[in-house]
Amino acid sequence: MAEQKQDVDINESGGKSKKMLLIIIAVVILLGAGVAAFFLMGDDTEAEPEVAEETKPAKQKAIYHSVDKPFIVNFQKQSDNKVKYMQIKLKVMARDPDAIDAFKLHLPAIQHELLMLFFSQNYDAMNTQEGTRALRQEALSTINAILTAEGEEQSLNAVYFTSLIMQ
Repeated sequence: MAEQKQDVDINESGGKSKKMLLIIIAVVILLGAGVAAFFLMGDDTEAEPEVAEETKPAKQKAIYHSVDKPFIVNFQKQSDNKVKYMQIKLKVMARDPDAIDAFKLHLPAIQHELLMLFFSQNYDAMNTQEGTRALRQEALSTINAILTAEGEEQSLNAVYFTSLIMQ
């Protein structure tokens, strides 16, 4: 009889481990289902930016146009009462071909206004990087103001000085 009790004891402890194993498996399955449900029914905010990115228009390539003749001006405000000159060659950039066409169409008015802008500069201020950057920005603003005044809807994106000589 002692042997039978030992066999029963072994079987009973084996039944407990099977029950524990089944409980652990059930818990793992429930956790897995909960995690899957969380991801499947999760927040829709992640899907919205993807849709918004797909509907954005693709950024157009840059189109450059070079102004053939350089701008040559003397400074209105001289440095140490010495006559100083500046020569600028520039290119413009737009992402819309219509903006380049509008620039070409209104080039005489643009050249006039840029000459007046360059003439009004101070030699000493232009002798710095900040002065040159500010002049580039002013040139862009001047060109876009002319295009707007002429009824053009397009505008340029940038003006680049390809050569800047001051003496």
